[in-house]
Amino acid sequence: MQKLSMDELGRKSIDEFKEAKKKPVIAVLDNVRSMNNVGSVFRTADAFLLEAIFLCGYTPKPPHRDIHKTALGATETVDWVSFENTIDAVQALKEKGFAVFAVEQATGSNSLEEFNFSNHERIALVLGNEVEGVQQTVIDLCDGCIEIPQYGTKHSLNISIAAGIVLWEATKQVHHS
Repeated sequence: MQKLSMDELGRKSIDEFKEAKKKPVIAVLDNVRSMNNVGSVFRTADAFLLEAIFLCGYTPKPPHRDIHKTALGATETVDWVSFENTIDAVQALKEKGFAVFAVEQATGSNSLEEFNFSNHERIALVLGNEVEGVQQTVIDLCDGCIEIPQYGTKHSLNISIAAGIVLWEATKQVHHS
């Protein structure tokens, strides 16, 4: 095996990315406070060709040096929209026909291992604040919750890790449907 060079990876240019058919998946950030987490979600959204990111509440917005540091240019490729609050974002998504799921530990949540994203044409996944998670008022508007199974002593993951896991599974299933 030989590690591939940047040229051999065949990555899209910014223009090619903008013109590419996107996955019908939107990441919704609900009052995420860390610029590094926001940048990481941008980078993940670029990697998986997400339709967009919705930045809600006090979630930091580009341009900002600390977002760009982890996004590595993904703020230039991934479409994003800012909402004053997450409730407005969820309502707008539902009006456009998106199934909206909070990534949260809740009564009646769906295990990611068993969740079938391909049952939905368009999906939005709400990821919450690093300490408080997704707001209950937002969960109340969602079509359900998706929970990432965890087997150790900790009961939560960093939002950027959770986003990577759930967005990969969503785009993988949408791709195969």
